[in-house]
Amino acid sequence: MKDKVEVLIVEDDKRIANIHLKFIEKINGFQSIGVAYNAEEAFDWVETVKPDLVLLDVFFPDKLGTDILEFIKRNSPETDIIFITAASETEILKKAFRGGVIDYLLKPVTFEKFKECLETYQTKRRLLEKKSRLEEHEIKEIWSSSKEISAGELPPKGIDVITRGKVYDYLVSCPEGTTAEKLGKDMGLSRSTARRYLEHLVSESKVYTDLIYGTVGRPERRYIIGNNN
Repeated sequence: MKDKVEVLIVEDDKRIANIHLKFIEKINGFQSIGVAYNAEEAFDWVETVKPDLVLLDVFFPDKLGTDILEFIKRNSPETDIIFITAASETEILKKAFRGGVIDYLLKPVTFEKFKECLETYQTKRRLLEKKSRLEEHEIKEIWSSSKEISAGELPPKGIDVITRGKVYDYLVSCPEGTTAEKLGKDMGLSRSTARRYLEHLVSESKVYTDLIYGTVGRPERRYIIGNNN
């Protein structure tokens, strides 16, 4: 058994890919072997390296992640796949499930959820590699359901998963934080819609708020990625 799980990141957004690279560096037993920013690069990496694990997005300019999934299963069947995406369409979920995707993380992904997902995968992988026969409780552990796609993890009414992911990505690019008004202008959203998504991220503890005191008028809320602990 290898000392570390070799991970290929397939993600067209370079900022998100870099975040995932930094996440992997913090988790024992894993190492990143590269990043593919489109389907053609992913095909080349998979054929050449045959990674242990692929962290795969769904939406790419040239193809869908489900097409890349099918390619991986044909050309590197021993490679495991985790989807990390904002896609929540039923058809995508069906293809992921039937294609053998082992977990499905909805963006935006915190380090805690990312770490839990990879460590759970690592535990299951070790069970399958170390033993020729498994006990009943070990079999149940391998086929335990993913918390990420349970009904309790889906966003509330009025919150679109893709828009939520874009708002989160915007905040990642603004470490100093932003206001609802500025976010709305930059993303083409109304101020009330921008505030709704920002407050939703606050409720998920992905974003915290601070007050900006101007020279006139009421103070304005500033939304900042991370937490204030």
